[in-house]
Amino acid sequence: MTRILIIDDEKAIRSALTNILEDEGYEVSTAENGEVGLAMLLKESFDLALCDIKMPKLDGMQLLEALQKEGKKVPVIMISGHGNEEVAYQATQLGAFDFINKPPDLNRLLLTVRNGLEKGQLEKVTADLKAQTKPSAIIGESAGIKAIEETISRVAPTDARVLITGGNGAGKELIARALHQESHRAKGPLVEVNCAAIPGELIESEMFGHEKGAFTSAIKQRIGKFEEANGGTLFLDEIGDMPLAAQAKVLRALQENRITRVGGTKDLSVDVRVIAATNKDLSQEIEKGNFRIDLYHRINVIHIHVPSLNERRDDIPLLVHFFLGVVCKDYGMPAKPISNDAVALLQTLNWSGNIRELRNVIERLVILSGVEISAKDVKAFTQPLAQTGDMHRLIDSFQSLHDFSAHSEKLFLQRKLELSGNNLSKAAEEIGIPRTQLAQKLEFHGLQS
Repeated sequence: MTRILIIDDEKAIRSALTNILEDEGYEVSTAENGEVGLAMLLKESFDLALCDIKMPKLDGMQLLEALQKEGKKVPVIMISGHGNEEVAYQATQLGAFDFINKPPDLNRLLLTVRNGLEKGQLEKVTADLKAQTKPSAIIGESAGIKAIEETISRVAPTDARVLITGGNGAGKELIARALHQESHRAKGPLVEVNCAAIPGELIESEMFGHEKGAFTSAIKQRIGKFEEANGGTLFLDEIGDMPLAAQAKVLRALQENRITRVGGTKDLSVDVRVIAATNKDLSQEIEKGNFRIDLYHRINVIHIHVPSLNERRDDIPLLVHFFLGVVCKDYGMPAKPISNDAVALLQTLNWSGNIRELRNVIERLVILSGVEISAKDVKAFTQPLAQTGDMHRLIDSFQSLHDFSAHSEKLFLQRKLELSGNNLSKAAEEIGIPRTQLAQKLEFHGLQS
């Protein structure tokens, strides 16, 4: 059962929140102050915490700092009757998932709790997969994959900058991790930045950090991704979507190995290897005036192009069996066999979403198929569900509403992205949400690297 901890010095608040959450089927524990709450979080396993800010002995902000210091990963929703924009910003910078004012609106509270639990579950799965992922996890025996592996073995020990190109879902992030893991920087950090998911007005602060007072909500100093990656590798994913103003600062950082925080005057030395990736044709972006040619030459010392899955169909059987093992382990079920006819049929399909799409299809087949995945299952479940019986099977495979909602949203976004030709701007316009919000949702569901 999902476990939630409520940390608040007001007994009435603890009681009210407990009743609400227990009615939703959650197992709830309480702590009357920050010290007790911190001890419980460090000692026991909780899926989420609701924490007041103003408390005696140890307040909410100090609790967040302690969790960061201890490396404890748990989504924390801050609640306060004295909150404002600056307090909310400070809480999120310390790792809080969200901020809710007292008295909390019931619908907002339950939605935030659900989203926080989903984020926590996703982070656990991602951490498990990353822990298992080694350079040898680049699955494939095709000529294109063999060439990439040879390039990695030659380039990784150097500090040469690498530009990785390829379609969405082709495996660019995996190549970047392999380059880092086989380098002399492997013991240093690998910091990943999705340039498409950060609003343009915030990307400079994210990349280079900021000084206290640099802008309205900058209530404390913050280090950026370049400083976080010092001594390690900085992976700039979707660099083709980086605003021109930020490109100029990145170029200076690469030329001089120095950065300046937003609002600061002091130059800071950084020792960072930069690996970049994009699904765009940067030469076309240069012609359109969207990308600096001098930055292009700086990041494109070594070029690795990842072939699409349609270009390496011989690797599909290996990938299918690999993902079957991963998905079944994630769901805590025995390995599910798949017929040779089913694998052969998967090899004939059009994989516009590349490996990411194949992985999602395998997950769908594991959930919806019987004892063995057959060619009939592939025909039924690799297309949008149209038959009533298929829909009933899908619904019956879920026990809770929030799991079904999350899975439905994932399938919806995947399909819209496929229909748009993997064009984020077009898909966002079709769905009716901002492009950055779509990018964040895709990343959350594992549909966007």
